[in-house]
Amino acid sequence: MPTGSKVNVAVADRILLHLLDHHSTVDMHTVNIEITRRGIATACAVHPPNVSRSIRDLVSTGIVAQSTRQVRGEMRRQRVWHLTPLGVEMASAIKSRLGETMVLLRDKRGRILEIPANEASDRLNAELNLLSILMHAQHEGALNYGDIRFGPIQSKSRPPGSINMMAGAHATYHTDPPKSRKIHGRKEERRRLNSWYTENKCLCMITGIAGCGKTTLISDWFQTKKGGFEGVLTMYYPCQSWDTATGLATSIIHRVLSDSGRNIEDPYDLISTLPSPGNNMDQDLLRRRLTATLLDEDNKFGYKKKILLILDDIHNLDENGVRLIGVLTQVAEACDSKIIGISRRSPDFYDRRDVVTRGRVTEIALSGLTEDELSEWIQDMDIVEKMSSEVLHERTGGHPLAIELLEMYGEIEHPDWVKFLDSEIVEVLPAEEKSLLLVLAKQRRPVPWVELAKLAGVTGGPPKNLISRGLMIEIRGGMWLHEALRNRLKMYVEDQEVI
Repeated sequence: MPTGSKVNVAVADRILLHLLDHHSTVDMHTVNIEITRRGIATACAVHPPNVSRSIRDLVSTGIVAQSTRQVRGEMRRQRVWHLTPLGVEMASAIKSRLGETMVLLRDKRGRILEIPANEASDRLNAELNLLSILMHAQHEGALNYGDIRFGPIQSKSRPPGSINMMAGAHATYHTDPPKSRKIHGRKEERRRLNSWYTENKCLCMITGIAGCGKTTLISDWFQTKKGGFEGVLTMYYPCQSWDTATGLATSIIHRVLSDSGRNIEDPYDLISTLPSPGNNMDQDLLRRRLTATLLDEDNKFGYKKKILLILDDIHNLDENGVRLIGVLTQVAEACDSKIIGISRRSPDFYDRRDVVTRGRVTEIALSGLTEDELSEWIQDMDIVEKMSSEVLHERTGGHPLAIELLEMYGEIEHPDWVKFLDSEIVEVLPAEEKSLLLVLAKQRRPVPWVELAKLAGVTGGPPKNLISRGLMIEIRGGMWLHEALRNRLKMYVEDQEVI
């Protein structure tokens, strides 16, 4: 039976090994008790006064540094110790040397084995660091398999699915846009979408106020074109206010690598571009790896990949998320892929000057439906005799949500519509645009722009942003508001005057 050599670890070496195991706390404001005098004494089996004596020598040689930190569970700050860069280098060398120390181990069959200390943890199926193994060997001789002090036995096998890379990431996206209501009008917009998809343009931006039918348009267009997406990875991602660039990137990587339910294959190491918790993503690295994966530059997949990425409500993303869309646009341009962006605001992740976007980007701004489109919609409704499409257009601005509520409840100014105007339009308008609409809401008739600009104290031409979004209508006689928005703004003005 092997007798093994007597294990004897010097106090200074024990302290250095212990501090090396906790070196990750060196920059933390609040630390655990393990790097205080009491914690070091417990881990190294040394009386606290002896810890102070030994550490004093290590500090004087520049191996260990001393500071004061807040300790979890303690009321006051305490002295703590951590390794200097020189100390890390020395402690790593000591760990390598002591790891070769031979220790005795009794395995599950009761046999005595003599093995290097750095292999003992695996043989015991326990989560033990090197210092713990050496201390047990020094004070007790043989280490016994299943000793309760070593914690639960760690099974090397894992339940099926628990180690599947990126399992569950697909839950944050869909392969198709949601099915929506029947679309009315928008023939010109659908024609422009068809034209964009057949052209060599990578990006199409759909903008418009809330509820004007952006997602409905894309869903209807997608369903009619679905047969033409063969060989293209389609992905619909609804951006939420809590979404991050990392979350969006994770879903895109999963979609690209899973490829219609196959097992994850990542020959270009795309997954490694995702940051560890608390760190920022290297978006340039993601761009290069994602481009290489889609183009299959080294022929590791055996075929190139194309993706049609539909990003809904991108106005919910933070600055890093919006910047990531710019990166994805570069990838799409290089890989013959397509991106559809849906937003309530004009995007700022690319230069919108015509000299830059021509031949590369299609922008479609949705406003309210036209009178002809409204007339076609209300043909089957009971209000045709009561209200013409012209009057309806003046009162709603052709906003699809208002017409839907009219169709469902028979009311143009339904309470849900008023709440919608408040939360989605009135309360989020920029101050300058809001003040202009408030001035117009006080008028009794349409006002020519020159007269309205003078009343509001603004210069320049009519605001293209308000007109394109259908919030301000240009009709015979001048500028005007649809009736529901005008009534809501008049209520707002009256409230302000009362206050």
